[in-house]
Amino acid sequence: MSFPFKTIALIGKHKNPEIVAPLLRLGQYLQSRNLEVLLDCLTAAEVTATAYPALALEEIGARADLAIVLGGDGTMLNIARKLAPFDVPLVGINQGRLGFLTDLSIDTMLETVGAMLDGRYVTERRMLLSAEVMRSEASVFDALALNDVAVNRGSGGSMIEFEVHINGEYVYSLRADGLIVATPTGSTAYALSSGGPILHPSLDLIALVPVSPHTLSNRPIVVGPDAIVEILMHRTADARVHSDSHFHFDLQENDKVVVRRSPHTVRLLHSADHSYYRMLREKLGWSGFPQK
Repeated sequence: MSFPFKTIALIGKHKNPEIVAPLLRLGQYLQSRNLEVLLDCLTAAEVTATAYPALALEEIGARADLAIVLGGDGTMLNIARKLAPFDVPLVGINQGRLGFLTDLSIDTMLETVGAMLDGRYVTERRMLLSAEVMRSEASVFDALALNDVAVNRGSGGSMIEFEVHINGEYVYSLRADGLIVATPTGSTAYALSSGGPILHPSLDLIALVPVSPHTLSNRPIVVGPDAIVEILMHRTADARVHSDSHFHFDLQENDKVVVRRSPHTVRLLHSADHSYYRMLREKLGWSGFPQK
């Protein structure tokens, strides 16, 4: 069987000097296995005295067989969106507390990455959402989201008012602080803190989670992967739409936010002993009975 990973890109958390030493250590290890190592341009700007080629993310998408991201879940979200159109598999290494997406420890990364290079890993496909803002029948904003697309009120303090349609059918009108449209990946992020359900990442489902609704009968609902969610703004109060908390756009009355599944997916690689349920236990404190 041919070796699946010959060219590997290393991508570090932006403007984080603490990532340089482990990144170089990982680069040297990969070179010792006769693998080509690439850096993205922003990471290369933080690393001196290295001969690794520095490329834009689009070039990395075209050349790399694997991308290893060193940082946190926020870094992984950003890189995953940008590399999704190229279907480059991703491995996440966290320099601090292990995250939901960056689930490998920096302390044991050489052993774990080595095992994955030897073929001992599991693969997950994660769905993405595509968000678009329509204003007077024209598209004025679009973005991808791995976690969620959220419409939230502004800093003025007033609730916003909007109506929700799914596949062209009116569902409800809502007065609230906002609405989160989340993927299974995002179900353990902002949506979870707003009372949304946890969705296993193997599912292709979309959760709609109201944020502090005026009427308590407005509860989270889960819809299928082919649902097209339309949010028609009535009272905006400086509302904005957010994509993974990275991309933002100011909304006006009568704007329509359209959210649907993206044709692109994100391919994550984990160590062979990866367990989603173990990660939930560790991250959410489900490890035992309460102490009396």
